[in-house]
Amino acid sequence: MSVFVDDQEKALRFYTDRLGFSVKNDIPLGEYRWLTVVGSDAPDGVELLLEPDENPAAREYTRALAEQGIPAASFAVDDVDAAYGELVSAGVTFVQAPAAGGPVRTAVLDDTCGNLVQLVSPA
Repeated sequence: MSVFVDDQEKALRFYTDRLGFSVKNDIPLGEYRWLTVVGSDAPDGVELLLEPDENPAAREYTRALAEQGIPAASFAVDDVDAAYGELVSAGVTFVQAPAAGGPVRTAVLDDTCGNLVQLVSPA
């Protein structure tokens, strides 16, 4: 899965230091990198590509999603309220505190790289 980011190094620090992902691939490709992260508890799981938003279409897409409050990615967690508390303590900014949404609870954070990211757990 790709997430377009405005700065790969900043994104890497945020997704590893703040959200707890682990680096899976960090391969230089000229000016950029093939930079993927995975859940620390799932090293062979789905990879998140931290992809540069250098393409004007990618930049516009990312901007439009954020302006409309639409998350670029959604991650399942065991307990949204607990994750929210831990991440706020770690300095993560949320644009939506935990809220009920039918059979789930959600919260939305700002990844500092141009994206909103939704966390979701069973209600």
